Amino acid sequence: MLLDTIILLVVVVAAALVFALTNGLHDASSVVATFIACGAGTPFQAVGLASVFGLFGALFSGSAVADTVAKIVNLPVQPSLLSVLLAALLGAVVWNLITWYFGLPSSSTHALVGGVVGAVWVSNGFGNILWGWAELYYAHKLTGIMKVFTALFVSPLLGFTMAYCLQKIVSFALRNAKFTVNKWLKGLQWIMAALLAYSHGANDTQKIMGLITLALMAGNLLPQQIIPDWVRLSGGMVMFAGTLLGGWSIMKTLGRGIFDIRPIHSLNSQVSSGGAIMLATVLGVPISTTHVVASSVIGVGAADEYRMVNWNIGLEMIVAWFVTIPSAAVVAAVIYYPVIWLIGLL
Repeated sequence: MLLDTIILLVVVVAAALVFALTNGLHDASSVVATFIACGAGTPFQAVGLASVFGLFGALFSGSAVADTVAKIVNLPVQPSLLSVLLAALLGAVVWNLITWYFGLPSSSTHALVGGVVGAVWVSNGFGNILWGWAELYYAHKLTGIMKVFTALFVSPLLGFTMAYCLQKIVSFALRNAKFTVNKWLKGLQWIMAALLAYSHGANDTQKIMGLITLALMAGNLLPQQIIPDWVRLSGGMVMFAGTLLGGWSIMKTLGRGIFDIRPIHSLNSQVSSGGAIMLATVLGVPISTTHVVASSVIGVGAADEYRMVNWNIGLEMIVAWFVTIPSAAVVAAVIYYPVIWLIGLL
């Protein structure tokens, strides 16, 4: 392998891990937001729980989501692909940092997909993105970008619906319960928060694993698309370090800015969002943890007292859904040319 290819590969892997860090600023924060807001645990306990079980999710979750992300790009797996991946990752990182700064519940998954689309489009053309339109029309099969878009659209709706129904059922079942039931609800949340963290680690880290594995194949360091253990470990550890470094503004938005969270609300939202995320992981589709958790919080609030829900957060989420992908795509497209220029200096 040439020295310039080695350097570029190292930079791409580093950029992927930086993206994982910014992903942690966004999505790992949402895993523990309601857990902290209702008093089930302290911020330190919550972050520790999310980190450990999120790492387990990264290590033992398979590779179905990673395969889906890697197959968005319809380009030859060769060294020239590294510059495209670098521009895509940098575009996603820049957009994540912008939305993190303003405390917006944006989606790291949307940003990553937008970055990939923008970088591939400007470098190799519209036709080298696997859109999946033809497969959907002729074979009635979801693939490529269409598969990702469908999952990103359906998953928040699923989280909302599950949370709404669960809140109604549990509220009816506990209608005569004493106040002391909150102690049991808080205790159960340790289990559900762990499962939610596991499902988040299983889904979100696989996005990074897929791109790093693709980069290693492009650099001729992997013969086939098999995720090395060090990629799983490093991706999981870096992502959850992001929670410690500044996800607190998004935690505040999800934990207190949508609805006055009590233990019953937190538990039901955790069950709903964890179930939706795990289902997506099994189906091999990347989704936004932040949007699923936020929609589940809105769901329990709507079921309990819809007038007390801050519906503006839902509106911001919808706006972010439509804005993030094209914005990250534009940023990645703009970054691609400086990346090519810098690579030419190697």
